[in-house]
Amino acid sequence: MRFIPHWSRPAKISNLTVCTARLPLNTARCAVLLAAVALLPLSLQSQTIRVDITPTHATNSFVPKESLGAGIDRIPVAAIDHDLTPATLDRVFAAGWQPVTYRQNTDLVVEAWHWNADGKWSEPGSQGYFTSSTNSTQPIRYSYGFALPHRGVTHNDGTGNVGYSRLTDGDEVSYWKSNPYLTSRFTGEDDALHPQWVILDLNDEQLVDTIKIAWAAPFATTYLVQYWSGPVDPDGKIFGDPIHYPTKGAWSTFAHGAISSGSGASAPLRLSDFPVHTRYIRIWMTHSSNTCDTHDASDPRNCVGYAIREIYMGTTSSDGVFHDLLRHTPDQEQAPTYASSTDPWHDAKSRVNDREAQVGFDLFFQSGVTQKLPAVVPVAMLYDNPDNAAAEIRYLEDHKYPISYVEMGEEADGQYMLPEDYGALYLQYADAVHRVDPTLKLGGPSFQGVNQDIETWPDSLGRTSWLTRFLDYLKSHGRMQDLQFFSFEHYPFEPCRTSWATLYEEPEFVTHIMDVWHNDGVPKNIPMFITETNLSSAASEPYMDTFGGLWLADFIGSFLSAGGNAVYYFHYLPLQMERGCNGSAGTFGMFTVDQDYKIKQPLSQFFASEMINHDWLNMTGAAHRTFPTTSDMHDDAGHTFVTAYAVKRPDGEWSILLINKSQQTSQTVHLVFEDQDTNASTFLSGEIHEAIFGSQQYHWHPEQQDFNAHPPLSTDLSANQNSQGHADPDGPILRSTLHAGKDTTFQIPAASIVVLRGHIAVP
Repeated sequence: MRFIPHWSRPAKISNLTVCTARLPLNTARCAVLLAAVALLPLSLQSQTIRVDITPTHATNSFVPKESLGAGIDRIPVAAIDHDLTPATLDRVFAAGWQPVTYRQNTDLVVEAWHWNADGKWSEPGSQGYFTSSTNSTQPIRYSYGFALPHRGVTHNDGTGNVGYSRLTDGDEVSYWKSNPYLTSRFTGEDDALHPQWVILDLNDEQLVDTIKIAWAAPFATTYLVQYWSGPVDPDGKIFGDPIHYPTKGAWSTFAHGAISSGSGASAPLRLSDFPVHTRYIRIWMTHSSNTCDTHDASDPRNCVGYAIREIYMGTTSSDGVFHDLLRHTPDQEQAPTYASSTDPWHDAKSRVNDREAQVGFDLFFQSGVTQKLPAVVPVAMLYDNPDNAAAEIRYLEDHKYPISYVEMGEEADGQYMLPEDYGALYLQYADAVHRVDPTLKLGGPSFQGVNQDIETWPDSLGRTSWLTRFLDYLKSHGRMQDLQFFSFEHYPFEPCRTSWATLYEEPEFVTHIMDVWHNDGVPKNIPMFITETNLSSAASEPYMDTFGGLWLADFIGSFLSAGGNAVYYFHYLPLQMERGCNGSAGTFGMFTVDQDYKIKQPLSQFFASEMINHDWLNMTGAAHRTFPTTSDMHDDAGHTFVTAYAVKRPDGEWSILLINKSQQTSQTVHLVFEDQDTNASTFLSGEIHEAIFGSQQYHWHPEQQDFNAHPPLSTDLSANQNSQGHADPDGPILRSTLHAGKDTTFQIPAASIVVLRGHIAVP
């Protein structure tokens, strides 16, 4: 039987439906009707989804209760208070996501993490290197980040306009200092194998020939001062930059920029006899004076690495006067700088952002949000210390909180860290964690959501792949066994560049990047996790629209079918609206909420989650297997209108997830199941469970606002939650039971998700 969409199904079965079902009817009338169908446009005729059910062709095996989860990140304190309650969690759990990954935000925003506010400082006066206590007099409800006074980064890929660099803050008392854990004292390797660097951005191309480095202790005794030469546009201007396009240009050392016996003097250094035209300057440091900084000299961490109080860059005029071109100010308007690492030394006065917090571990595990399942927990690594990581694990295990995996650091690539430096920290933290519990499974590096290989400046062998070099670092130290899962994030679409056409690209995006990671050297036997994912890094209108739900279903289906081992939807807990692209409102999540975080409406991604977790899959805890599918529904441009993902469930049913990405046209499909070993084909037979989510079940109405008459609503939208658009209709998913046979076709409504589930006939 051809199944007409429920929302348009007539009360009486049509003659055409009966004809295709081979039920008794006047043969002549059937012939006329079927001939008419043959004259319809191809998009209105039955087309075919083929499922390869050959047992040896299965592409993946996974347990949904272990593989399909969601993430909890740093959020407003008010959200923590209102969301982690039984009433809200019951609504959240209805989406079906299972295990939770605890996202760690302080690495992204260049902060140290006090996962427990109680703890011990390395120096008197509540300052130094902090280690949280493994005991606590009160349950940990919130935890906070602390700003780093030796920061060298103005801004980075992990955070917006927060903080500033001490390299151009106009204050020669403050200073940047590199991470002591990247020195030979802790790595056991020559410091030249872990060069530390800072980059100056002049904001535009300038003629320069002189630098003044106001060194602090410890200072570099051997270093290079270099300039960046990148590709030029037709007007002769350099485009791209050495941070985001590291292989598109090259670093060159100034004629007088190689220093081999630095004394820490702060006099201007003439770099070349003639000015050089450039925008980016790099100081590349390979050997340290190993003299002590302004802190406790008895702590070796204060006496290794490199420190700079201020940098000045410009030209020297014919009269010998140095002219600085940089802007020195303690805010985001300073001349931007980037740094290889930052010393995690800080003090108790530098706690930041009381309005937002990480969920405290006791609240996290006791609130019920983990559903008593083992959770993925992080250790802060880029701006912390190994003792604090070990204390965290000891605390969790002493409290019997179940841990599935430990993710090591957060987005090292977005912090511009070289892969060998991340590798050196990884091994130190792995040692510290495994001293507490040698059975814990560690992994990372939690890459940013990118669609291409992550490249960095070439090493001495010319290698530019960040991941290849990290893996080689582990291999060269005989430590590949310490990487027990590989994690990355997936935000496939650039902010403000989401159009309906991008929806067709998702299956290729996720399968491509997984192929890239394997080609970089990730062994096939290491589980591959996407520990954070959604449409884009900026929440806006597409999140709210049906688009968001269709993308989610297509992404989950393609990731699992391509062999992915676990995926975590972001963001699990309901959050208020925020301004996104072009001033539109959106939210990372499955619900709209009011000012008190009470859920108002479910959104498209909630319904998509239900379809994935309850209609397509079986959450009983047994293994599902995915099988290849092909679709002949595509146009001359290569757009596949209907994508399909097939699983063999442990209850013996075949379940097909179908996404029709055509906005205007429903698609009529015929499902064929083929065993290539036996050359047999079969079909869904008997009772079939059908679920539909599309424009007849959900439609988002964006806010209506006259921007000429009224200014845009405030950025955080906290006072405007009632005017941010609404869904009507707003569900529910349309579910029914049907009966199918050999010649049954199924109608997939325009812009919809459909699940068809049942048994196949014995060939």
